[in-house]
Amino acid sequence: MKIIRSAVVGTLESGDVMIRIAPLDTPEIDLQLNSSVEKQFGKIIRTTLLEILERYKVFGVQLIVDDKGALDCILRARLETLLVRASDVNALPWEENQ
Repeated sequence: MKIIRSAVVGTLESGDVMIRIAPLDTPEIDLQLNSSVEKQFGKIIRTTLLEILERYKVFGVQLIVDDKGALDCILRARLETLLVRASDVNALPWEENQ
């Protein structure tokens, strides 16, 4: 999936997460995580986010994550919504990525 524009999803409310994405000119993933629970769950949060990017073959992006204690399911839903907003697809290819 090619990210073609910057986009934002989520809020800074407790229990939620705000994620910003922007395309880069390099194939790397620049993941910047700011989390109120980073000491306890930072590694798990990073793993979850990178797993989703890998599943949808997203590379060459900057991902800025401001987490306020969001559950794993919220992280996944927010990032998948963000990928649709930042690309030219109307929906994620669910069947291909199960």
